Amino acid sequence: MQEEPKLRDLLEFPCKFTYKVMGYAKPELPDLVLEVIQRHAPGDYSPTVKPSGKGTYHAVSVTITATSIEQVETLYKELADIEIVRMVL
Repeated sequence: MQEEPKLRDLLEFPCKFTYKVMGYAKPELPDLVLEVIQRHAPGDYSPTVKPSGKGTYHAVSVTITATSIEQVETLYKELADIEIVRMVL
């Protein structure tokens, strides 16, 4: 049985990498997301924000230029740690 390829095997760095962060529909959500991203991948970003069907949640998408698998994994963890975030895809 073949093992599923790991994320680290599929990516070649540097590469474009998009984070989609689902969180409560609070006005500060995009800023909180950008604050974490700026810490690990400084740059000029314009996140897209899409409300959920009922408007309870917002999806904030940000594309970075990732330089290492460690950076990608650290950002997943720290974005997920934001209090009002429910999920990071």
